[in-house]
Amino acid sequence: MTVAPDTATQGAYAALIFRVPNERDDANTVKVDVQLPPELPVASVRVKPHPGWSYELKKTKPATPIEAHGAKVTEAVSEIIWTATDPKAGIRPDEYDEFAVSAGPLPKADAMVFKTLQHYSDGEVVRWIQEPQSGGAEPERPAPVLKLLPPSQAGAGRPVSLPIGNSGDDARSDAGSPAAHWAMGLSGAALVIALGCAAMVIRRSRQ
Repeated sequence: MTVAPDTATQGAYAALIFRVPNERDDANTVKVDVQLPPELPVASVRVKPHPGWSYELKKTKPATPIEAHGAKVTEAVSEIIWTATDPKAGIRPDEYDEFAVSAGPLPKADAMVFKTLQHYSDGEVVRWIQEPQSGGAEPERPAPVLKLLPPSQAGAGRPVSLPIGNSGDDARSDAGSPAAHWAMGLSGAALVIALGCAAMVIRRSRQ
């Protein structure tokens, strides 16, 4: 059980994918319960619809209200529960599946640990809840961990994880930059020179 990417930027939004493998030979995975750390509430959590599965968002009130875009948020998502709409449509043996969410702004912390419960069709529950230990061996059932970096370490002071929909704005701003205008001017000059050379060749061939 893992989360990808495994690194994001504090204060930014991130698109996260929880990858769930089926490790049984005789049962399907029919429910996945991802728990968000209660001490690190996130103001916005959006779930991407998953064919063949329904989802439920459980919310709790954080000890201290959090702010997002100038507004106080008094409830935060504490659990995301995906359930197969048909027990036969779960994750079968030798398969894995991926469940996507968008979350942010991410807290100012070193990491977020997502303890997860994986439910099988025969009633077994596998608990991916063990936290990593510094200097120790990897746990048998490690919880997915998202490392969080300050913006200064994420690259040039710009968060690597951005809210969905910003790519178009970036493209428009780059198109209007001085470097873009210089490149367009250079291309135009090259075209004029090429046309002039072609005209000289035509005149010489006629002579």
